[in-house]
Amino acid sequence: MRRFASAPWPTFLKVSSCLASVLLLGVGVAAARAIPQGTQVPYAEAFGALVAFVPPAIAVFAALFIVTGYDLEPGRLRIRRLLWSTPVPLKGLDYIYTDPAIMKCSIRLFGNGGLFSFTGLYRNRALGRYRAFVTDPGHSVALFLQDRIVVISPADSADFLHSVRSHFPGVQVGPPSTATARGLAREP
Repeated sequence: MRRFASAPWPTFLKVSSCLASVLLLGVGVAAARAIPQGTQVPYAEAFGALVAFVPPAIAVFAALFIVTGYDLEPGRLRIRRLLWSTPVPLKGLDYIYTDPAIMKCSIRLFGNGGLFSFTGLYRNRALGRYRAFVTDPGHSVALFLQDRIVVISPADSADFLHSVRSHFPGVQVGPPSTATARGLAREP
């Protein structure tokens, strides 16, 4: 097994995570203060407490999905999180390459777009649909698997590429042709 740290957070991610956390906490506190006390409406206080709890819970939930690193194991990649890891089988790994602009013009289909990380399902013109586990888009590495594309951001992308090549000697370094990439990213 080979461990790789995730790329350091860029300024944009630090600022957006800090501002969003403060905003979510502030909304929760403001909602808690706005709960009417002693009202005759049934369950008003309980509903108000639930509403006040939701924004801070969003920040805590997003923090659990922080990408802390990557473990390259025989046949799979593990995305390390705060409390668990997400396995990504590397069966059918054909191409791998690094490009700081690979996530440019991406649309988030589902997931987190900047609260502690960029994770989830994304789409852009260059890759089509892909899954991201990224802390810094400027360190992006795309892995073209048999049935999907995964983008990660190790701190040392060159070392990561070298390690993948040693585990998977047949993998090609560099982007596949546009037709191949679109074929991998096609809609089900």
